[in-house]
Amino acid sequence: MPSTQTSSQSQPAFARTIESNKVSTFAAFHWLSLAVSDFMKAPIISIIYGLIFSVVPVAIFYLVSTTENHLIILPATIAFALIGPAFATGLYDVAWELEKGHTPTMSHSLKSMFRNPVGEWGFAILLMICMVAWTRIAALLHALYPNTVNPTMEELAAFLGLGTVVGAIIAAVVFTISAFTPQIMVERRVDIMTAVASSVKAVNNNVSAMFVWALVIVSFVALGFLTSGYGFVLIMPLLSYASWHGYIAVIKTKRERNYE
Repeated sequence: MPSTQTSSQSQPAFARTIESNKVSTFAAFHWLSLAVSDFMKAPIISIIYGLIFSVVPVAIFYLVSTTENHLIILPATIAFALIGPAFATGLYDVAWELEKGHTPTMSHSLKSMFRNPVGEWGFAILLMICMVAWTRIAALLHALYPNTVNPTMEELAAFLGLGTVVGAIIAAVVFTISAFTPQIMVERRVDIMTAVASSVKAVNNNVSAMFVWALVIVSFVALGFLTSGYGFVLIMPLLSYASWHGYIAVIKTKRERNYE
């Protein structure tokens, strides 16, 4: 009678998860220092991607200034944070090439977007669904906005309070499923369920470190918007490179990696 197999190889692909390491609470600052080094090694490619990323926030400020509708800022900011990871794949490839001791090129980084097309574009669609859900919720929350010309802070309290709580919950969920998902799919070409499950498990295994990393991301994104979006030319490459180093540090591999 054949024995029952219980190894990970016998499990369906969607049930697998990749093991993770435990990192220090303030590891994010080390990842940022390595990101600066990566930026200096590939400045032209980094700036090109930074310019591409800056188009979205600059467009947001343009719409706000032309329509004079400042309510666009909150949902647009969250939406930008949601879809950002899907478009950082090219920068992950640059960091990966530097890790391997290669000279990164723009053509090679662009090809990375099609290395795992089903998983990567599936993940992009997942983030877009989250973005659409948030914009619909934001539209519903707008009903709480006071109907006065110059509302007081007390009148705005319900609108701002509920909007902040709902936005924080959605952002936390998206951060958990996306912290390492795109990096895993870029390097390992696994299915989206394996990547997402591995990311969730890794974040739960490093709650304090991931909380600090999330605060760093929020701070950098806020800084980018304080510069009317132009700061993202530098900020997005740095955050993407730091995310890659976070992935190297947290997600386990069978081979030793000395690029962290």
